[in-house]
Amino acid sequence: MRITTPFDERSTAAEVVAGVDLTGRRAVVTGGSSGIGVETARALAAAGAEVTLAVRDPEAGRRSAEDLRSSTGSKQVLVAPLDLADQRSVRAFVAAWEGPLHLLVNNAGVMRTPEQRTPEGWELQFATNHLGHFALAAGLHPALAAAGHARVVSLSSVAHLQAPVDFDDIHFRRRAYDPGTAYAQSKTATALFAVEAQRRWAGHGITVNAVHPGAILSNLTRHMDQEALDATIATGGYVFKTPEQGAATSVLAATWPQLDGVGGRYFEDCNQAHAHVDGTPGGVAAHALDPEAADRLWQASLDSLAGTV
Repeated sequence: MRITTPFDERSTAAEVVAGVDLTGRRAVVTGGSSGIGVETARALAAAGAEVTLAVRDPEAGRRSAEDLRSSTGSKQVLVAPLDLADQRSVRAFVAAWEGPLHLLVNNAGVMRTPEQRTPEGWELQFATNHLGHFALAAGLHPALAAAGHARVVSLSSVAHLQAPVDFDDIHFRRRAYDPGTAYAQSKTATALFAVEAQRRWAGHGITVNAVHPGAILSNLTRHMDQEALDATIATGGYVFKTPEQGAATSVLAATWPQLDGVGGRYFEDCNQAHAHVDGTPGGVAAHALDPEAADRLWQASLDSLAGTV
């Protein structure tokens, strides 16, 4: 049965979390120093959660943390360094974490970057958006399992409609690099992660869902061609959300009581997405929910982290 809620594309994170008490709960928000990440963190902190901003730039994180403390009155906003494209940084974050973790919001990401590779030879967008978060969530699994009724939110994108994961050439070692295709397959991967993590971890008390936050003008769009972006805005190609609205679906997946134990799904505009129909906007593609692809991606990710591919 498709999950529907009282909220929609106009709802804000604050509206979604209103009435939810997160006192005593601990959350990590990657990329929590700007854009929808900081608004996700603001909503969680305002509801009483201890929130750790896991950020590549600790100084920017400290500025955001101070703003969040001031706006929410919470003294439980922390900052920790995390570079998702650097597996050493991911391992250091995991090693430093102590105690249970109730909410993990895999929010950080890069979009349509020029061709770049990590030291392992991984394509940067796949390495950051999927493999970094995969390693983080897997490393924090004991903390999530210890929390009881923990939730993981995996940020995908409507861009996933443009490409499945190409398992024969994930890292563009043979095919010509295309920044849009690379971004699209990385966001298909983040949706597939939710499918397989839910299957593997539901019995450990962990609920995992994927979300599309909507189109938001933020630092994420910095690699997009400005002329094309301006044309898209002018022609109404996207209805852009505010960061507060963009954070709403993540906050819903992290906190809405009726989603306890309901996972492996893809949400947009604060409701479970319909199946995508060709020629129409939005929805979720079958290739992003395919259980066989999800299982294959999980193994490929383990192999990558083990250095075997």
